[in-house]
Amino acid sequence: MAHFAKINNENQVLTVLVMDNNIILDSDNKEDESIGQQYLQTHNNWPANQWIQTSYNTNKNTHSSGDNSKAFRGNYASIGYVWDATNNIFWRPKPYPSWVKNTTTASWDSPIGDAPTLTEEQTSQNEAESHEWIYIWNEDTTAWDLTNTAT
Repeated sequence: MAHFAKINNENQVLTVLVMDNNIILDSDNKEDESIGQQYLQTHNNWPANQWIQTSYNTNKNTHSSGDNSKAFRGNYASIGYVWDATNNIFWRPKPYPSWVKNTTTASWDSPIGDAPTLTEEQTSQNEAESHEWIYIWNEDTTAWDLTNTAT
């Protein structure tokens, strides 16, 4: 199945439609995004250039088959995502104002990197269910805070 994201003038994804792959095949039996765009314009009364093909099997620039050469447009588009034509990526909503785009992984990164790794003791306590240690991003301090979420 072929999937197309309908975007508005601000490049926000409004919806994603699914169509039979046969609809977007050219005369050489190869997928052609422009054929799908024209079809969607005709049948949905929305400009062809605001229909962008997306891959259901792509997440964070990784393809579900394990063959990342098949990864397409960073992420499968969903309502609320934003189309970035410059980087050819559908972006999830930005989680925090300070976070930055990582075009390699098609994801948002904190300005200081990943959360620290839990200590062996914290991991053991989590496994024993006596604690629930996790790191939570603190936008006010732009740092990872260690929190015990167990009640």
